[in-house]
Amino acid sequence: MKTVVVVGGGITGLTALYHLQKKASEKGLKVNAVLVEKDSELGGKIRTVKEDGFIMEAGADSIVARNEGVLPLVEELQLQDELVYNETGTSYIYTNNQLHKIPLDTIFGIPMSTDSLFESTLVSEEGKRQALKDLEVKNTHFTKDSSIGEFLEAFLGKELVENQVAPVLSGVYSGNLNELTLSTTLPYLLDYKNEYGSIIRGLSENKQKFQGASNKKFISFKHGLSAIIDRLEEVCADASIHKGVATNKLQKVGDRYELILDDQQCIIADYIIFATPHDVTQKIVEHEKLNVPFNNLKNSSLISIYLGFDIPDGTLPADGTGFIVADGDDVKCDACTWTSRKWKHTSREGNLLVRLFYKSSNANYSHLSGLSDRELKEAALEDIRRSIGIEGEPVSVEITDWKDLMPNYHLEHGQSVSLLENILTAEFPGVKLAGASYYGVGIGACMKNGQQTAEEIIVDIERSLIS
Repeated sequence: MKTVVVVGGGITGLTALYHLQKKASEKGLKVNAVLVEKDSELGGKIRTVKEDGFIMEAGADSIVARNEGVLPLVEELQLQDELVYNETGTSYIYTNNQLHKIPLDTIFGIPMSTDSLFESTLVSEEGKRQALKDLEVKNTHFTKDSSIGEFLEAFLGKELVENQVAPVLSGVYSGNLNELTLSTTLPYLLDYKNEYGSIIRGLSENKQKFQGASNKKFISFKHGLSAIIDRLEEVCADASIHKGVATNKLQKVGDRYELILDDQQCIIADYIIFATPHDVTQKIVEHEKLNVPFNNLKNSSLISIYLGFDIPDGTLPADGTGFIVADGDDVKCDACTWTSRKWKHTSREGNLLVRLFYKSSNANYSHLSGLSDRELKEAALEDIRRSIGIEGEPVSVEITDWKDLMPNYHLEHGQSVSLLENILTAEFPGVKLAGASYYGVGIGACMKNGQQTAEEIIVDIERSLIS
């Protein structure tokens, strides 16, 4: 019997554990599946807090429904009756002390039609004329390894990218657009440019794929995202799950591995999946050849602040679901989600619940990161007063500091991951990397990666039995 150990009990690790057991059962294989998690609860960045009639997510607030494998897994876990979808509405950009609508016919702020371009109040007439060059100028040198910021500016112009696209894309991918590649963000934009001669025309021709990008494409659960964590733990009951135990060291023992835990327990494994942040994995594996590519991977930080009020949700603009802040404005946050508007299930009484985000790329972050919770609450309240005019004391506050835990993909990210894979194959066959540090941010991407990693190991086990 082969032993497979998953280190890390977030969504990637749990999905990997689930598919290890499922595939082994389908193929009649005997696999001893083990999961080790240093925290006392599973879930990683998925953590639902219920307080004062509000449901608040400490990490991501939803899953992109169209991501491959998401809805099939929800059905396998029999959670479909618990599903809730986001409410539709307009997203804004807050700039020059005003809220400006992001035109609906856009994807990440990029126009999907010339009509959408002309509707924007974020771009001047000259900026719109510059963007129209996209319809004429051909791509001669950009590849998927190119900077997405430079690519977009070359064809859509600097003003449109800075005023409308960058606030949205930088918010999603936690980085400067000039330091992010097309391959790790929106690789299809290059395909459209090459095939249709225009980014706008390509998006227009494929509009159906993106139709209603803010229209019920996100899912959660009636009682919060932790529902999927709880169900995965429940259905993986046959596995050996160790909670509240950190993994300290990996050692090779012949053609197998020994994991040393902090309770001095040792686990002998044939395969190991590290579904932990890259810096944690680096310390456990501790191999000189891996240090350079590991050190090339970067993380950023994020402070999330929920404020729940005894004020009706209807005090918000009627059609809005939140705003993103342009650089250098008079509020300190990077973005604000009107959670009770976007997710009706999060406010039992229909009262106002908002969530503010403060990222380490923000010029205010170094000051904010040194504040107490009380001072952070006051900073968030001031941002709410300035941006949407809400006054009053919150009845509920939830602050989460994700320090150095947000993967930040840069121009060399893909090369570093490839080098890590090559070294592990040579030095540690059977040891796999998984999760957001390497293969895509977002819960859906992590679920897909967890499944793929488990399936690779099952195929390898089958192959070893044949040989």
